[in-house]
Amino acid sequence: MDYKEQESPPDPSNSLIHEKSPYLLQHAHQPVHWQPWSDEAFEEAQRLNRPVFLSIGYSTCHWCHVMARESFEDPDVARLLNDGFISIKVDREERPDIDQIYIAACLMMTGSGGWPLTVIMTPEKKPFFAATYLPKQSRFGMVGLLDLLPMVRKRWDNDDPAIRAIGEEITSLLDRSGEGTGVLLDRAMVQQGYRDLAQHFDPIHGGFGPPPKFPSPHHLFFLLRYWWRTQESEALRMVEVTLQAMRLGGIYDHVGFGFHRYAVDAEWQIPHFEKMLYDQALIALAFLETFLATGNPWYADTVREIFTYVIRDLLADEGGFYAAEDAESEGTEGRFYLWTRDELNAALNPEQRAAFFQVFRVLEAATGRSTPPGAPSGASVLSRHTIPSFPAEGSGGADKDLSSDLVSAISSLFKVRETRIRPRKDTKILADWNGLVIAALAQGGSILSNPQYLAAAEKAMNFILQRMRTGDGRLFHESIDGIARISGFIDDYAAVLWGLIELYEATFREEYLKEALSLVDVTSRYFRDADQGGYYFTPSDGEHLLIRRKERQDGAYPSGNALMMRNLLRLARLTGRPEFEVEAHALWNGCSGPIRLAVSGYTALLTAADEALGPFFCVVIVGDPEEEDTRSIIDALRKRFIPAMDVLLVPTGDRRSAIERVAGFVSTFQMVGGQATAYLCTGYTCHQPTTSLPELLRWVEEA
Repeated sequence: MDYKEQESPPDPSNSLIHEKSPYLLQHAHQPVHWQPWSDEAFEEAQRLNRPVFLSIGYSTCHWCHVMARESFEDPDVARLLNDGFISIKVDREERPDIDQIYIAACLMMTGSGGWPLTVIMTPEKKPFFAATYLPKQSRFGMVGLLDLLPMVRKRWDNDDPAIRAIGEEITSLLDRSGEGTGVLLDRAMVQQGYRDLAQHFDPIHGGFGPPPKFPSPHHLFFLLRYWWRTQESEALRMVEVTLQAMRLGGIYDHVGFGFHRYAVDAEWQIPHFEKMLYDQALIALAFLETFLATGNPWYADTVREIFTYVIRDLLADEGGFYAAEDAESEGTEGRFYLWTRDELNAALNPEQRAAFFQVFRVLEAATGRSTPPGAPSGASVLSRHTIPSFPAEGSGGADKDLSSDLVSAISSLFKVRETRIRPRKDTKILADWNGLVIAALAQGGSILSNPQYLAAAEKAMNFILQRMRTGDGRLFHESIDGIARISGFIDDYAAVLWGLIELYEATFREEYLKEALSLVDVTSRYFRDADQGGYYFTPSDGEHLLIRRKERQDGAYPSGNALMMRNLLRLARLTGRPEFEVEAHALWNGCSGPIRLAVSGYTALLTAADEALGPFFCVVIVGDPEEEDTRSIIDALRKRFIPAMDVLLVPTGDRRSAIERVAGFVSTFQMVGGQATAYLCTGYTCHQPTTSLPELLRWVEEA
């Protein structure tokens, strides 16, 4: 019997369905004909003579979700994009090389930037329009996509010369944005950085500038070192006020631990709820250094809580750490973290309630914004009244000044919250963010004497070196579902190098220094600007983009060049190779030119400059790492905040030859009288050896 074959329904997915990025896959079933960034997409734009609509975001971005639901799932917006544009989606965490170019263009055109990032460009990748979130329909001075897209298409069809002219001008400005000779490397520039931060400091609530407030731990690293060198008490006060306000406020997850990305208010109370791996790493380091600087164990307890969250919720089975957790669940921003009074009362018994409400406040009407759509009426953010009065090191997050009922209350709330639908997890493993958390865990493991942290750091580093590296020693940027992909950027190399250096000083395993030296060689070969100094963001054989940038300014975390400058200075001390110091000086000359324009935007580079100006030193310990006299020297140095110090161990026995191959300058260093012996080396001069710990500590203080 004849019959007509029934037509199958059209595939509801677009080209993103073949991608690995969690963010791109979130958009794979939208009616917009999205394409990933590719040569084919731009060739199609050339062939059809269409402008390119570029949308950049990331999987845990709340406003990216809002724009997606409002506009990219809307058939009218999709029809305009499909008929008149080539639409490209980019995950900024997967392709930071693309993102940094077009966020810079947005800043030039509008004076601000963020995500979702919306850019319209020519098929030659030259941007002529940029914005962040755009609504579907125009409102309150914001142009809507339903108005913008036809207007742009009409001007494009009429071959408006202004469009091309804007693209050419912005491209030219981007190409020249890093020009300028380096500033003089002196204390005056470091002092200017301090004055700039002090001018923008919020003396009541901490942090810098008006809301929204970001943690910006690199500012705190700079201030801690400035205080250490100058004994300027205000610098330390700025750090403590900021960390305490953050830890008490709603930006901190008081039930499950860890920090949310930023606060929308001046008091750190109301967060955007996504949690980023890099924030956990850098904020933990800021608390850890402040613990060493002040001796207040409450800061150490906060570090333990952050690491509890990171290891519990972000650790992948293979050993790396996932990138982030979303702000949304059940279609509502913060729903997983918000509580109503009724929910709190139901979860806690009378004794727990009494202890809980003595310490915590529940921000309802005082939130400064309405309850998010979909959240229960009166849903609130938790924050604390004050820091604990008598914290005790080793409390593991439990407040010792309050009854066990408070600990029990937090535990009960955590158990109730675990029954809720969790926010989506971004399961990318990024080399740069993992390098940062490895550095934090390594420092935390050695300072807090916690082998679990060290084990996690070593396992993550092993994953990167074995699963995210090519046969010739080059790094991949990301791993998804066990597949490493995308050639690494300078941030990947700089952060992994930092992790290797911290792992060496935490474990004194020579192979970490050896791997660091190998990675420096690869970094120099593919990223170094041999003419001007510093490192490009992309490798010399990478994809040809609109421009090849050399990122100097800090963003959410320190720039790759700032991290590289510190890495080079530390490796110069640890290995006795002055060429690393020469390269660090060249890096400063090649990267510090724009610093005059906004000093506080370069605090990570200023931190490295402060270290370069000295004094800085290396303590070389010759001894058996298993013996008490050697351990006592190591432990005493680890308990002090001495940011300009590195420690090198020359072990006795068979391991000695391994460290001599990496750091040949120690070949003549010997134990004195059969005891663990320390040498204090400043610059390229080493003092006479000592076996006396008090004498060594006195030398360190004098240095």
